[in-house]
Amino acid sequence: MKQLIQSFKTGETILENIPAPQVKRGQVLIQTTRSLVSLGTERMLVEFGKANLLDKARQQPDKVKQVFDKVKSDGLMPTVEAVFSKLEQPLPLGYCNVGKVIAVGEGVSEFKVGDRVASNGPHAEIVSVPKNLVAAIPDNISDEEAAFTVIGSIGLQGIRLLNPTLGETIVVIGLGLIGLITAELLKANGCKVVGVDLDEQKLAIAKNKGIIPINPITTDVVKFLEGETNGIGADGVIITASAKTNDIISQAAQMSRKRGRIVLVGVIGLNLSRAEFYEKELTFQVSCSYGPGRYDELYEQRGQDYPLPFVRWTEKRNFETILQAISTGSLDVKSLITERVPLDEYTKIYGNIGASKSIAAILVYPEGEAVDTKATVTLAGGSFKGSRGVIGIVGAGNFTKMTMLPALKGTGAGFKYMASAGGVTGTALAKKYGFTHSTTDYKEILQDEDVDLVMITTRHDLHAAMVQESLRAKKHVFVEKPLALNAAQLAEVLNAYNTHAVPNGLTLSVGFNRRFSPHIQKMKELIGTSPDPVNIVATMNAGFIPNKVWVHDMQTGGGRIIGEACHYLDLMVYLTGSPIKSICMNALGKNPEENTDNASILVKFENGSNGVVNYFANGHKSYSKERVELYSQGRTLVMDNFRKTEGYGFKGFSKLKTGQDKGHAAQFKKLIDSLKQGGQPLIPMNELVNVTLASFAAIESLKIGAWVDVNALEGYVQESHNSGLTEKALA
Repeated sequence: MKQLIQSFKTGETILENIPAPQVKRGQVLIQTTRSLVSLGTERMLVEFGKANLLDKARQQPDKVKQVFDKVKSDGLMPTVEAVFSKLEQPLPLGYCNVGKVIAVGEGVSEFKVGDRVASNGPHAEIVSVPKNLVAAIPDNISDEEAAFTVIGSIGLQGIRLLNPTLGETIVVIGLGLIGLITAELLKANGCKVVGVDLDEQKLAIAKNKGIIPINPITTDVVKFLEGETNGIGADGVIITASAKTNDIISQAAQMSRKRGRIVLVGVIGLNLSRAEFYEKELTFQVSCSYGPGRYDELYEQRGQDYPLPFVRWTEKRNFETILQAISTGSLDVKSLITERVPLDEYTKIYGNIGASKSIAAILVYPEGEAVDTKATVTLAGGSFKGSRGVIGIVGAGNFTKMTMLPALKGTGAGFKYMASAGGVTGTALAKKYGFTHSTTDYKEILQDEDVDLVMITTRHDLHAAMVQESLRAKKHVFVEKPLALNAAQLAEVLNAYNTHAVPNGLTLSVGFNRRFSPHIQKMKELIGTSPDPVNIVATMNAGFIPNKVWVHDMQTGGGRIIGEACHYLDLMVYLTGSPIKSICMNALGKNPEENTDNASILVKFENGSNGVVNYFANGHKSYSKERVELYSQGRTLVMDNFRKTEGYGFKGFSKLKTGQDKGHAAQFKKLIDSLKQGGQPLIPMNELVNVTLASFAAIESLKIGAWVDVNALEGYVQESHNSGLTEKALA
């Protein structure tokens, strides 16, 4: 299918051929008939992409600071590579989509095949959208009119925050598409509406809709409002303009009455004058997109609606309100359409979008033509028949893009499949690294006899199930940590491993890359194979991640201890040469939650070694992210951020310095070599199980406030495996 994407690096807009998305649980699959180009937002993205690197930096000073912090901690080259990788990421354009439902996912009862719907899907021939971001279209509304649903809800949410009442005087600053819709909705609400803009064309449209038009170049807006309101001032101001100047917020304050309200929907300079707000006791609020539910994963992605008696207006209910306003004639959007362009002729809009005077442009999709709904597209020719080390990667996120693929180059792997949920990122990565196929259905990888290694880098909650599926399909498996999120999942993986992997000579690898770093390899070499126990202190300055991010969700990400601190549990198992016996974890705060990311973990090993894992998220980004100290037989080793290792008391060794090397390249080279030449798994299965259980034990220890015996958990998992219980039964 075809989809419009844009590059942050070049600003180029491309109609890309990508695999069609697959309908998921809680989602609706839609074949697009119309989509609306949000000229303000999309113009900003395109112009940002076309800007040179220096101008990009000037526009994002907060990102520049992050870059400098990363240079301090990780070095120049890793930082440069990360920046350019980020800029290369394609961006799907559009968020105002209309079409017909062609499939519904499990758990969706509100829609059926054939329904006409509006959604926030992108400019693509087929989109898959969560049900809470989809609204049914009334029969008396055309597809073109319905395309205004989502952008209309942005203005509506600003109105809801302003809470205007009948007879109030409200000013709308900025009469672009959102501003004109906002002004008309306010008019329908019984308000006296003043529209402010520099563009005479937009002012003329506003006047035709009964809005008082003001050009600030020819009219002093503040004085006009004083005269229009008998010296009182505007009751409320909604700013829908996009400009860098601070003058707009100052002007909004000046034109407001005492205790007036100001709501920002657009993007402007916000250097506020305290005096202007203080003297009038003005209120100021920024509106968030379509309304309550925005950026809430539980609402948007998992379909958990807010109860109507307590949250009257959500994103979806705002969508429905806009459709109702169009249906009843309260909102006229037909008059705003200035262009209708076939999808294939998209350059008529995007070729010179910066100079466009259009108000609303509609992209028209082919009707009556069969749309390519294939889940896989072939990007290049080539045969893998008879080859070994042919890979299919499931997941095209940051780890795949910035770490895995660069490390896989030069390993001799055969790059056949790149799988991603939406198809956009996966296709871009597949083209960059020479994959022959891009797919949105990972099951095609499992069915392809050419592929002998499936590499899984999805969200953590999918790891265990995908590992089992891959082993059943008789594939070698690499899964990025963690292997599982709970003991029940681990029991199922162990069952699949013993049933399918062992008899067929398949290997299961987990992304514990640190043990393959030259720094850790050197430490292992220096301490030798002596049975004497050692002390290890490992500190990860992990950095802050907001609570709403999925990694903190115990059901989806497992929390950062299970999801990330497991790296250091594996590292200690490798360095001590001993399995973990027991765990005790303490966390920051009086009543820490199980998804804490500020914790110290005490580790006892079977051979008497001791370890401490400090996993902290409250440190400074410019400080080294990772540090390992090892004490043994009157000697000390200190590894700093996988760039420098220093030895104290070791004859013939004092220091090892490299570019930052966390072992990914070495790990993947060994993995591909083992597939081609045969050999043992990179990490023994008993160590993978031991480390995974130790991460679960850490969480259990926090809950009960005591040491937890890892062997006891292992016995439970083994018993579950032997009895053949499923995860559902175990739960």
